[in-house]
Amino acid sequence: MPTTLVLQSAPSFPPAVLAAAIGFVVLLLVVAALYNSLVAARQRVRESWSSVDVELQRRHDLIPNLVATVKGVMAHERELLEEVTRLRSEAEERRPGPADAAQVAVERRLEAALQRLVVRIEAYPELTAQRNVGDLMGELAHTEDRVAAALRYYNGNVRELNTKVETFPTLLFAQAFGVERAAYFQVESDDVRRAPRVELGRGGPA
Repeated sequence: MPTTLVLQSAPSFPPAVLAAAIGFVVLLLVVAALYNSLVAARQRVRESWSSVDVELQRRHDLIPNLVATVKGVMAHERELLEEVTRLRSEAEERRPGPADAAQVAVERRLEAALQRLVVRIEAYPELTAQRNVGDLMGELAHTEDRVAAALRYYNGNVRELNTKVETFPTLLFAQAFGVERAAYFQVESDDVRRAPRVELGRGGPA
């Protein structure tokens, strides 16, 4: 006798079960997307801080040469030169590392001290007329521009991360996985925010 094949239909599920399963899968996808967005935001903060750290290192490397070049003429500015050197050492001790409040504070003080040093150098025509001083000052101004650009990118990423940490629903994942707010890196005043520049070939203040 010929064999008769009996096809069995696939088991059917009640509509409520199917709807619940689909809803669960969608929920998992949403949860994964929110968590991944939080992790990605934190990673962008870390990567952008690494770029800031590179530019801060450029600033730190210029300071010893600048101080050594001008200290012979600027004998009366010894206190300021020592302050710049000391703050540079403090800043170096805190890097590389995360942008914590202590590092931000010392970099702010160093930037302010550098600004004062640039202003004082402008008062010495014999310094601004020297080519090596001009080269160092030009490199310092260029470095400050690079620091400012890196900080703008970093602070933008910090703002994005902090928004996610503080708003629902991503704040739930931040609390669960210990993702914390990142520290902004901002200078205090407009005078410090401006990159130090020297117009070579000019005399000191009138």
